[in-house]
Amino acid sequence: MKTFDLNVMAERLKTLRSEKNIGQNLLAKELQISNASVSYWENGKQEPSAQAIYKLATYFGVSADYLLGLTDD
Repeated sequence: MKTFDLNVMAERLKTLRSEKNIGQNLLAKELQISNASVSYWENGKQEPSAQAIYKLATYFGVSADYLLGLTDD
């Protein structure tokens, strides 16, 4: 069984945001979350809530499992 690794989630979020060519501020605005939250998540300082994971997965068109590092696709 895989375990949750906050660093994997942080890297995947950075990569997804980079691939979409958007900054942290725009992502925060699009998802109606704070800029600080996006920064904390990407720096591995804070875990996103279930609601935030849902918003991120939906926005980027990936599964929550992928975002959390439980699957690679």
